[in-house]
Amino acid sequence: MSVSGLTHPHPVSPSLTRAWLTPLELGGLGAVWGASFMFMRIAAPAFGPLPLVELRLALGALVLMPFLWRARSSFGPGLWPKLALVGVLNSAIPFALFAWAARRAPAGVGAITNSMAVLFTALVAFLFYGERIGVKRAVALLTGFVGVVVLASGKAAGESIAWAAAAGTLAAFLYGIGANMVRRHLTGLPAAAVAAATLSCSALLMLPFAIATWPAEPIGVRPWLAAASLGMVCTGFAYAVYYRLIQRIGAARAVSVTYLVPLFAVAWAWLLLDEPLTPSMLIAGTLILGSVALGQPPAARKAT
Repeated sequence: MSVSGLTHPHPVSPSLTRAWLTPLELGGLGAVWGASFMFMRIAAPAFGPLPLVELRLALGALVLMPFLWRARSSFGPGLWPKLALVGVLNSAIPFALFAWAARRAPAGVGAITNSMAVLFTALVAFLFYGERIGVKRAVALLTGFVGVVVLASGKAAGESIAWAAAAGTLAAFLYGIGANMVRRHLTGLPAAAVAAATLSCSALLMLPFAIATWPAEPIGVRPWLAAASLGMVCTGFAYAVYYRLIQRIGAARAVSVTYLVPLFAVAWAWLLLDEPLTPSMLIAGTLILGSVALGQPPAARKAT
């Protein structure tokens, strides 16, 4: 999941909120987004990547639809092509890549590569929009890439996870592109409403592909429950909580949830799916999360 793609135009001072609420919500959000990789591991083999992504997009959009309905006057006809493009780059394709990877590698692999989205956002801004990247972020990117190489060199159950790591890294890069597009073309709009609009567009665009690849065999209750949880809880509900956090404490502090997602993903998969934490995952996770911490601006690092 991308946690850096949308911002709120009017952050509210965190002093207005009880001190315990923010850590509780950040921890809960990290746990929910970490669980999304476990749910993909359960549901992807039964549904296949594209049908699972369709369910995730549609259910997530359904949960967030009240936000879009409330702000519908701000979404003119000329805005929808941009929303559709952002939806494809920031939701549909990354979700499909992570679902594809979930069939081939432990849940922690997707979660670890997902955390690179924060660094890729800075890289895309540097490559395509002329923003300065700075020495620290350059070092952070290099460290993160080393972490990806270490991760890709590992094995799970005796099989290489290189392609799964590559898919997750590409998804994180697309999140970086989507985040920059949102910042430059969709600023000033309510973030949760933008999320509902982009998810809805993605769901409509993915629908023919999901129908064409829908599995012929019956799908069990467990994959259905995992898919429903992935869409309604890990996408719709989690996005709503995240945008509420951005509104209350600002994007720099809210993005600190990035550090928690891989930890929870590995923990959930270990507890409930009996997936081990391999040495390559441990080393790669340390390198990548360290690079994300190093690449944060000073205000964000102080907030975490």
